[in-house]
Amino acid sequence: MTTKHQLTAIGVALMALTPLPSFGQSDTHSIKLDELLVQAPPPSPLAEAWKAGRISIDPKELSLYQPQTTADLLGSSGRVYIQKSQQGGGSPMIRGFATNRLLYSVDGVRMNTAIYRSGNIHNVISLDPLAMEQAQVLFGSGSVLYGSDAIGGVMDFRTLSPKLSGRHLISISGSTSARYASANNERTGHFDFQISLRRWAFLTSISNFEFGDLKQGSYGPEDYLKPFVVRRADHKADLVLDNPDPRVQTPSAYSQSNIMQKILYKPSDAWQMEYAFHLSESSPYGRYDRHNRLRKGLPRYAEWSYGPQKWMMNLLHLSHTMPSLLYNQIDLRLALQNFEESRIDRALNKPIRSTQTEQVNAYSLNLDLKKTTAKAVWNYGVEYVLDRVKSMGEAYDIEKKTSERSASRYPQASWHSAGAYLQGAWTLAKGTEAYAGARYNLYRIDANFTNPGFALAFDAHQTNQAGSLSGNLGLNYQPTQFLTFNLNLSRGFRAPNVDDMGKIFDSVDQSVVVPNPTLKPEYAHGIDVTARGRFSWGEVELSGFYTHLTNALVRRPFRLPSGEEEVMYKGELSRVLAIQNAAFAEVYGAYLLVRTKEFSGLSAFAEVNYQRGREELDDRTSSPLRHAAPLFARAGLDFSTKSLRICLESRMQAERKHTDLPLDERGKTEIYAKDEAGHTYSPAWLVLNLRSHYQISRRWAVTAAIENITDRRYRPYSSGISGAGRSLVLSTTHRF
Repeated sequence: MTTKHQLTAIGVALMALTPLPSFGQSDTHSIKLDELLVQAPPPSPLAEAWKAGRISIDPKELSLYQPQTTADLLGSSGRVYIQKSQQGGGSPMIRGFATNRLLYSVDGVRMNTAIYRSGNIHNVISLDPLAMEQAQVLFGSGSVLYGSDAIGGVMDFRTLSPKLSGRHLISISGSTSARYASANNERTGHFDFQISLRRWAFLTSISNFEFGDLKQGSYGPEDYLKPFVVRRADHKADLVLDNPDPRVQTPSAYSQSNIMQKILYKPSDAWQMEYAFHLSESSPYGRYDRHNRLRKGLPRYAEWSYGPQKWMMNLLHLSHTMPSLLYNQIDLRLALQNFEESRIDRALNKPIRSTQTEQVNAYSLNLDLKKTTAKAVWNYGVEYVLDRVKSMGEAYDIEKKTSERSASRYPQASWHSAGAYLQGAWTLAKGTEAYAGARYNLYRIDANFTNPGFALAFDAHQTNQAGSLSGNLGLNYQPTQFLTFNLNLSRGFRAPNVDDMGKIFDSVDQSVVVPNPTLKPEYAHGIDVTARGRFSWGEVELSGFYTHLTNALVRRPFRLPSGEEEVMYKGELSRVLAIQNAAFAEVYGAYLLVRTKEFSGLSAFAEVNYQRGREELDDRTSSPLRHAAPLFARAGLDFSTKSLRICLESRMQAERKHTDLPLDERGKTEIYAKDEAGHTYSPAWLVLNLRSHYQISRRWAVTAAIENITDRRYRPYSSGISGAGRSLVLSTTHRF
């Protein structure tokens, strides 16, 4: 049975457990889905404590922008830069940080695992953008409330929530939608269904996504074209053939299915219990940039793909609301998440196909309390996280059809984190608010380095543990109702994880990364300043930030305990590297937003993001910080009536010259274009998009868009795959 059919079968089974509605009463007492969507979920403690430094992406914007993935949803905000190594991906970059220096939260549960790496990660696409009620992006350190990893920012996702009818009668609501995009032959279908009673509510959501190979634009750097494809002939040899259409980026096709089931029970006005089940699984998909890597003029790889990316979460959320000495509201979240990912590669005309598979079981407990007084809001609580990592390696001979165990990517390990926090916000005087918070966190890694196929001369069992203190201090000042200032000071941290401490994989030609059990946490100290003004014609926001990262975990040359600086790995003599606390990094930047009010239905907006960063190298010199994106911006005109919205939007990125690329990026000819001197660089680009959304009736709506109108061939900075060429996007939604 295919993944799609498996997920559909589970969804049907879950729906079968839901009580049948009284259809004779459904029309009169139904809850409209559009009314349900605009009811924002309860704000997170962080959103309440910080009055600045956050944005929200609401359903109104989602209905217009129609993001294909949750990574694209974040990119539509204009504040988050998205890197992609393949179509089945999307790695957010915020204020010069990315990957395991950003934190993902889903319905209040930490999604980051112990194997989130420093290289680009794409786990965010496991989330269903069509089942999203709200997405918040919080800029700067969020370590006080979220713990490790929240150095550059937090992405807080809230999925659709079941709603009670407020009556004794049963009511039903839901929606169906379908979408098509021509650039990758997208075919997406979504269905959600809700049954609401006075004390119980049930919500089911099912989505299926099918994407073909992505076709890039006609006009732009020829370096981005794909002139060849690799095919296996008669199971005997790999053939390098001409690509019939070099604009088609093959292999990049993939599919994905998502299921969500929620059950809400409210036995009284004070108590509420919600159970949520999430399941996501993708098809295998090619890592497109690796398919463009050459060796001696030929493709290095005949195969390089990720296996199915799987994510499952079971969440039980208990909430009690009642004024008391200790709290007004208390929330307990118990969650179990299961993750699975794998990597499959085979060199050109070589018989050995290597597969590395990782599985993580993540257990978490969050107890959050909120106490509100006349002049203050206090949030405090505790968190415990346990990640169990299982890693396997296999070498399969495609000619002899035999297999054997090989080096796994990670040791068999467990990662523990325990923390307690206190965050307060209070009024100092009229128009002046202050907030402050602190968190103490302990972590521990237990790892078994018995690794078949690769002897490291380490002791078999290693332990790494330490504690971290983080905090923030801020001030909001509103001298008039039209002007607001915000100042925030923060100290965040990231504890080493299993990927930092124990990874083994060939990172670049003739180099191998090996474990380092002696790591310590890294710390980020930051300052943010924001000013907002509201005028008769619109609003302006200007903000600036600076972050200094110390004890930074970076990849550096390493000596094994046996004294070796080079080892044989996969038949090659390879230089030894390891993650070490060996550097500092800093990043600074600014953001400007100008938005006009609506005049006769027409409004305009423009926003610009600028950031620069550098990190220390082995020789004490510095290199540009990899995840500090070039200047990027968007601007547009927006026209709205009661039933129609039209938006003409431009998006752009400034050029990143060869000398401004990080040193370890300059040799990646499979990613970047070449300038007149033959040096790699990231060209500037600008695309135009025209979007429209028409509400035909209370139940029916259609969306139509032409993206990349000028058919530009462009590639976002640090990405291994180009953006879509000119694309027609059509979608329709029916609500009942």
